[in-house]
Amino acid sequence: MPVKDPSKVVPAAPAESAEAAMKHIVDGFLRFHTEVFPEQQELFKKLATAQKPRAMFITCADSRIVPELITQSSPGDLFVTRNVGNVVPPYGQMNGGVSSAIEYAVLALGVHHIIICGHSDCGAMRAVLNPHSLDKMPTVAAWLRHAEVARTVIEDNCSCGSEHESMQLLTKENVIAQLHHLRTHPSVASRLAAGQLHIHGWIYDIETSQIEAYDAASDRFLPLTAGESIPSATPRGRY
Repeated sequence: MPVKDPSKVVPAAPAESAEAAMKHIVDGFLRFHTEVFPEQQELFKKLATAQKPRAMFITCADSRIVPELITQSSPGDLFVTRNVGNVVPPYGQMNGGVSSAIEYAVLALGVHHIIICGHSDCGAMRAVLNPHSLDKMPTVAAWLRHAEVARTVIEDNCSCGSEHESMQLLTKENVIAQLHHLRTHPSVASRLAAGQLHIHGWIYDIETSQIEAYDAASDRFLPLTAGESIPSATPRGRY
């Protein structure tokens, strides 16, 4: 399985200085404060004391992935959790931010949908394929052990001829693995059994904006298209 070592990739020259980068961010806030906020002041007034998000959205920390932009959502619509590799640790292994956010979203906010969204050209997935690239990043390496099951599935079952093919399959297998991890959380398992919660696994393609969604019934990823039923990774409720 040919794999490109990320440590050998020469980064592009910075397009702006550190000072200019921060100024761009501050200028953006000032435009929001003076132009955008006044037009949506009533919305923010309602959100000031309560939230009722439509879904929890677990995705990668990659700067190119903007859940609200991709889904055209407004403030208050999505309860977003981001981390390297859109990982969901199995319950009990790590009582960290992701596990706490899931529990809060399900029990306190009462969300009815949880979406785990991977994406194309994911640096975390490239690192999973090439673990030596993380020799100087032990914390990242430890975190991405939660994606080891996906790598093992690919290595044992895929005769991939290129890094691109390996990355595509690993990204999908990782989303499936994290869906399995999600179901180990007691709050999630209980609501799934009662038919009160729905889970979804998505892959977003940065270059084309297309999304493929995991369909548990057919055990494959299907495109999200207008007029078609939405593929679901939700097991059948029992109660």
